Amino acid sequence: MNKTKKICYLAVLTALYVVLSAFLKINLIGNIQIDLGYIAFAVALCEFGIYGAVVGVIGCAIESLLFSAYGFSIGWAVANAIIGIGCGMVFARTDRISVRIFSIILFAAIGLLGVKTVIECSLYSIPYVVKLPKSAMAFVVDSLVMIVSLAPYQKLRKRILISGRS
Repeated sequence: MNKTKKICYLAVLTALYVVLSAFLKINLIGNIQIDLGYIAFAVALCEFGIYGAVVGVIGCAIESLLFSAYGFSIGWAVANAIIGIGCGMVFARTDRISVRIFSIILFAAIGLLGVKTVIECSLYSIPYVVKLPKSAMAFVVDSLVMIVSLAPYQKLRKRILISGRS
């Protein structure tokens, strides 16, 4: 695939991330929401490896600047960068769903439970033990959205490749 096509696909996936994140959130507890933008993020990582990190970082930045009541969140952008770079490196090397699931859990834990939480605790003077439960909910919900999107993506991808050869 040439660079122009790759940039266009990444831009479309970024726009999809923004739309899904801004308009198709499902409220859970408090202001914890199921963020369906992570579907586009997972697809970008599966399809483009480390370059898919752009979708999570830029999409998160655009969505938070345009639609979030709290404004831009450096914590979320950094967490998505960690998830994107880590998972992107793993996804580029293997199609095994078990390895991809493990990498989502690992890098989402590092990004959301670790780095994002520490950044927000530092910025807003919140004790870590106070912030951790909410971060844990975000970790579980966002990881699940990405994990659940892997199987349909892989089936659809195989079907497209098979039908494209016919």
